Amino acid sequence: MRLLIDTHCWLWLQVSPERLAPEVLSLLGDPDNEILLSAASSWEIAIKVALGRLELPAPPEAYVPQRLAADGISGMAVEHVHALRAGALPRHHQDPFDRLLIAQAQLERMGVLTADSAFLSYDVDVVWAGLAPPRPPKKQSR
Repeated sequence: MRLLIDTHCWLWLQVSPERLAPEVLSLLGDPDNEILLSAASSWEIAIKVALGRLELPAPPEAYVPQRLAADGISGMAVEHVHALRAGALPRHHQDPFDRLLIAQAQLERMGVLTADSAFLSYDVDVVWAGLAPPRPPKKQSR
């Protein structure tokens, strides 16, 4: 199975894996699964650290690659086609980083590991990462 891991889920894996469902931890630990972290997630992490909204034990340019290697998670580049698809997606989700992850998952035909119910509004396979069941996505007003 190929899965793109949402930024918050990757961070949970690093600092509070108990927030992830036990079956998700098994899935992440299975060497037969290919788990990927988008460059968009690294960008999001770097921005949040720079804004003081996220603390890491090391600078993101050291921490992220070290943790990817330790966890056996591969990086995924952002291509122009991904960015263009993200811009064309319906506005169910306003977060540009998450929209890019959705576009990547659609185009690369992979699931997304997330605990963000807004992903459920898109044509993408969601593997629910949270302990609590997903809440129905909020309706976006036009």
